[in-house]
Amino acid sequence: IMLVVAIYTVFMHDLATAVILGVALSALVFAWNKSKHLIADVSTDERGQKVYQLHGVLFFGTVTRFRDLFTPQDDPDEIVIDFYFSRVYDQSGLEAINNLAERYQAFGKRLHLRHLSEDCRRLLDRAGDLVEVDISEDPHYHVLADRVPPI
Repeated sequence: IMLVVAIYTVFMHDLATAVILGVALSALVFAWNKSKHLIADVSTDERGQKVYQLHGVLFFGTVTRFRDLFTPQDDPDEIVIDFYFSRVYDQSGLEAINNLAERYQAFGKRLHLRHLSEDCRRLLDRAGDLVEVDISEDPHYHVLADRVPPI
């Protein structure tokens, strides 16, 4: 990326545009690299629910990989997606969850989401009865300064 920026600067004599080009290329490379890092550990719990333990981030770059992790036609009636080691970064990730819930509903199956942040839960409220968000095990994120009294 530095080489592209340097060459652009030398030939076009425009440092500002070269910096913007470098930032854009860096963002694309970052998204490409992150899109390869969404995996799921699949297990069955004591209640017969299939549990997908996600690892990685769910965003526009991993939506296709996320969709391909699941097999609604072969899964049992109760499915759990555990986001303990994962985060939803953008609206594309939320839409992927909604679309997956609709796929499971088409087969008459119920999708449960665990360990979602409060922000994601609020945004998924519009999914209504498509998904059940289990809030008992969900994390509560806060800034340390909110908990420590001022000196």
